[in-house]
Amino acid sequence: LKILGVSLIAILIIGAIGGYFYWQSLKRTPQYSLALLVVAARRDDQKAIDELVDTNAVVDDFMPQITDKAVELYGRGLPPQTVAKVAQVAAPLLPAVKQRARSEIPGLIREKTQKFEGVPFWAIALGAGGMLKIGQEGDKATVQSSLQERPFEVTMKRSGAKWQIVGIKDEVLARRIAEKIGQEIIAAARKGGIEK
Repeated sequence: LKILGVSLIAILIIGAIGGYFYWQSLKRTPQYSLALLVVAARRDDQKAIDELVDTNAVVDDFMPQITDKAVELYGRGLPPQTVAKVAQVAAPLLPAVKQRARSEIPGLIREKTQKFEGVPFWAIALGAGGMLKIGQEGDKATVQSSLQERPFEVTMKRSGAKWQIVGIKDEVLARRIAEKIGQEIIAAARKGGIEK
């Protein structure tokens, strides 16, 4: 019994030490930063969200998706020179879009992770690898949803000890935004500018 008891205690100590080092190594992964982001969005912690999402980079990366969707939805039959103007016309809107995106990001994160609302932080951090396809190459990572009903792709870069989102590819979101502002962008491109 003594040998069994000592063996059990040794196994528990080794397991605890292994678990501690695994958790410490997990803190340097993209999925850990995503788990932090989910918790920050739940609490509406804008400061933490700003540390984990580079809004300017995300909007710069996302605007071409919106303009492409706007052209696809509303620009059929337009001359190529008008289609080429769409990006120029949309450029002055970027500061307003970035400000709006900054306020919309928490809601978007909550919407995407609503299914996991009751899941504790540690379970999100540990289980994210099973729900996401994470490809890491140096200081850059690509995270894709493995759930067909919630498709998205996130590009991340290392920022100190954490990872920061710098790009989002989301077909549904790009279409939704393009439906809201696409007709106006196309109309402005046809008229030659956004001044009016």
